[in-house]
Amino acid sequence: MPATDNVRIAPAEGKLGVLIPGMGAVTSTFIAGLEAIKAGWAKPIGSLTQMATIRLGKRTEGRSPRIKDFVPLAGLNDLVIGGWDIFDDNVYEAALKAGVLERPLLEKVKEPLSAIRPMKAVFNQDYVRRLDGPNVKKGGTNMDKARLLIEDIENFRKSSSASRLVMIWCGSTEVFHRSSDVHSTLEKFERGLESDHPEIAPSQIYAYAALKSGVPFANGAPNLTTDVPALLDLARDRQVPICGKDFKTGQTFMKTLISPGLKARMLGLTGWFSTNILGNRDGEVLDDPGSFKTKEETKLSALEYILQPDLYPDLYKHFDHVVRINYYPPRGDAKEGWDNIDIFGWLGYPMQIKIDFLCRDSILAAPLVLDLVLFLDLAQRAGMKGIQEWLSFYFKGPMTAPGLYPEHDIFIQLMKLKNTLRWMRGEELITHLGLEYYD
Repeated sequence: MPATDNVRIAPAEGKLGVLIPGMGAVTSTFIAGLEAIKAGWAKPIGSLTQMATIRLGKRTEGRSPRIKDFVPLAGLNDLVIGGWDIFDDNVYEAALKAGVLERPLLEKVKEPLSAIRPMKAVFNQDYVRRLDGPNVKKGGTNMDKARLLIEDIENFRKSSSASRLVMIWCGSTEVFHRSSDVHSTLEKFERGLESDHPEIAPSQIYAYAALKSGVPFANGAPNLTTDVPALLDLARDRQVPICGKDFKTGQTFMKTLISPGLKARMLGLTGWFSTNILGNRDGEVLDDPGSFKTKEETKLSALEYILQPDLYPDLYKHFDHVVRINYYPPRGDAKEGWDNIDIFGWLGYPMQIKIDFLCRDSILAAPLVLDLVLFLDLAQRAGMKGIQEWLSFYFKGPMTAPGLYPEHDIFIQLMKLKNTLRWMRGEELITHLGLEYYD
């Protein structure tokens, strides 16, 4: 018998508008890649929605469709993109300055990239100290700016003829701050917008505008943003899905690959030293201690949650974990992450693992943007509201229900993601028990 959907999923009809605060290296790489893929010049490498399969039923059934053929995702040709940035370069100009992609490819997609010019951004240099730009909304309170963003959202909806919208933050890392009283209720938050409360960050103004407009929101940076009671309540009340935070791309991606293996084999850890060099705008922003503190929090948290030192004190109770990020302009977007991992095994004998990951930050992030846009839209059409923990696979600091610890093991995250898709379509969840094959 064919499976029956557990949730009613509205069809992906019409255009899907993608609104992006921050139209620099990651966004321009995403859009250029999208145009190249649509034209047939490239494959969507790194994208689960486009390339991954999902096993259905027993192994003996041989049912492994591609995810994009299993759940009703928006088509790539239906995506229309707009956004905001403090610099007024169009996306083609932004891509040239970012220096991620080679000039011949950019020339082939110059026309559609040049047609996308950013709207004036909401910006507060107290939250991103190393940048400043001319393309910003001036005057009025933060509530006035939120209303202008809501107006931008509606104007884009009309001008693009989009039937649905998604917003994904690809802007810079804001300085570290914690949830405070102004974030505790929506009423206090809105009063804080009216009074320009200093604890409300620009990313939170964007998130507020999106949620008030019924637009799903994903946070690709480690900023606090939607991780506060006021905006969590707003997302649930407006029945809008949200997820975040901080795209899992380079060094933390490696940590979530290696550390589950060490734990699986019950190998101990005495220390993990990580340092990065990168020279793009992200590196310049993270050269500020306040922004680095925000990034450091998500980078440090993964190991603690994966290794569970309270459950395994003999192996992980007192390991040293150090993270450094160094701004080094010659490296550009080609980030290098060095890891020295001190482990121990049988009888406590020490061993070491060395990793030198010469990665490309925006190349790793671009397919995550695509997947999150498509999955958030799917969640919205399936009536799934609030935190989408099943999308933790994509983030360094996954959002969870208050009081629930996040799952950082990338393999468990992938199982959760695929089982959520199976559940949506009424398929049997895969446990990998396998005893039925040997009865």
